[in-house]
Amino acid sequence: MVREAIGVGETEVLAQEDACRQLGVETYEAEFEIIQRAEKKILGLFGGCPAKVRAFIKATPAQAAEDFVKNVLKAMGLENIAIEVKEKEDGGVEINLEGEEVGSVIGRRGETLDALQYLTSLVANHVDNAYFKVTINTGDYREKREKTLEILGRKLAFKAVKTGYKTSLEPMNPYERRIIHTAVQKVNGAISWSEGENLNRHVVIGPDPKAPRRNNRNQRGGRGYDRRPRRTYDEVATEATAQRAPINEGEGAALYGRIDK
Repeated sequence: MVREAIGVGETEVLAQEDACRQLGVETYEAEFEIIQRAEKKILGLFGGCPAKVRAFIKATPAQAAEDFVKNVLKAMGLENIAIEVKEKEDGGVEINLEGEEVGSVIGRRGETLDALQYLTSLVANHVDNAYFKVTINTGDYREKREKTLEILGRKLAFKAVKTGYKTSLEPMNPYERRIIHTAVQKVNGAISWSEGENLNRHVVIGPDPKAPRRNNRNQRGGRGYDRRPRRTYDEVATEATAQRAPINEGEGAALYGRIDK
């Protein structure tokens, strides 16, 4: 993708500086094409015209991503947030945001940050019409979020094994659902699957119908009995099989998966 601007000035040098100022780059970062040379006025009164120069730079996906994030933050009135861009060896880019106002960028449970990352990925992928992975983080927020989801998945998995009941979680994106699925897989006797469509798609964690049943005993060591109505094995297995999606849903994908699908 090529970014360009037309600069005007009394001299060609001033016109180049004007064009680069519009692009937000230094003169050594751009290439130039002279559209109109400067002409002095005759006797200082007649004719004459300023110089016009076209400055252009070939934007990379990483540069396009950085520019988009800067423009969005500026539109949100968050101009005091520092942006650090790190290009990865795999061809992607990681953009880290730092500042006192990053809370506004994160949003509720990271929803604003996820949306910004998704839109930035769209912009970056349009540069060369090829998949380009963009990750936007602030501090170690995503690492903390991932740890929280892992703990939640394991906790609800153990609960499902103990009680025999299933639990539905709130809607999540494919990346976060995969974290939950992976955590549940580590707990014997529990399974997870996804239900719902589009933005309402969420994870359900329940007991594995194929796992051996546990014998319920009261705290005094007596046999006791479960007063809840029991469902047959076939009923539980049929329900889980009918509603369950692949456990490794979204495996290997970035947040929201590939944007070209």
